[in-house]
Amino acid sequence: MPIFPNNIAQAADKVVTQADADRLFVLTDEHTHDLCLPLLSSVRSLNNAQHITIGATDIHKDIASLTHVWQQLVQGGATRHSLLLCLGGGMVTDLGGFAASTFKRGIRYVNIPTTLLAMVDAAVGGKTGINFCGLKNEVGVFSEAMEVIISTDFLRTLDAENLRSGYAEMLKHALLSSESLLSQHLGFDLAAPNLNRLQELVCLSVDIKSRIVESDPHERGLRKALNLGHTIGHAFESMAMEKGRPILHGYAVAYGLACELWLSTQLKGFPQSAMRQVATFVRNFYGRAAITCDDYEHLYELMSHDKKNVAGQINFALLSKVGKVELDCHASKDLIFESLDFMREGL
Repeated sequence: MPIFPNNIAQAADKVVTQADADRLFVLTDEHTHDLCLPLLSSVRSLNNAQHITIGATDIHKDIASLTHVWQQLVQGGATRHSLLLCLGGGMVTDLGGFAASTFKRGIRYVNIPTTLLAMVDAAVGGKTGINFCGLKNEVGVFSEAMEVIISTDFLRTLDAENLRSGYAEMLKHALLSSESLLSQHLGFDLAAPNLNRLQELVCLSVDIKSRIVESDPHERGLRKALNLGHTIGHAFESMAMEKGRPILHGYAVAYGLACELWLSTQLKGFPQSAMRQVATFVRNFYGRAAITCDDYEHLYELMSHDKKNVAGQINFALLSKVGKVELDCHASKDLIFESLDFMREGL
């Protein structure tokens, strides 16, 4: 289970000291190097660490950045007894975890997520990887971090859009949990967030994901539930990247949730009232996806490349009610297009 310390510097110092690595490397992107690394300035065990910095944002979650990290590890004399500390958002923890897990067939790594999205999603659960050929997370491995240290202190420097991006994954976890938790999340004011209350919700969200991952670490069963909103969401994300107008992952997930909950009402009897409540929340805080009907065919093609697909069929995780997931669901092309209509016109 991740660590939720009162003092991030003390927690990081303890974890690094106990690791007893022969060489220590700290991976940041250009933003977290400037904004977040100073919070660890008092960590004595980091005094001799070698720093690796990559470009910020998801456009740098690619083979070029991965190669750069590997090169820096080689030049820094990293061995199988070294440790990589990944300080950043989901892009850094995904790419850093993949770099560590494949370098010399695997070295240890620690995640210190600095965005809400990374705290409740990317940094927890052992999924690592990079984008490839315009597709999200197309290449990667399952590999658990040695430790995940979560501190909401980092959220004080997080902008509103990135906060909302992470919250979409929390909304997904609530949908997978209970009506009570969903109600709490829908009642949270994202326009004026209370960080103390947010920290309580983050702990609950991480616990939900951790329990699912623990029961199914390699996504052969229940863990597929975490893909709710992601089959269509990843298609939105990939297309936006292709067009040179990238959107944040959580925004794509929010749009995907609206579409896939609509599919859930049509195919699995998910309550219309709950679907409408979530869709209204998405409209109010995330707007609508910038798509037209001319994009539908390409979005469908992108969905057909999803890693969860089996025998050429697009696979969905849908809900029959809040807290009740239905795995390996399929929808006709026409119905998928109708869900996109709902995203464009029904929200």
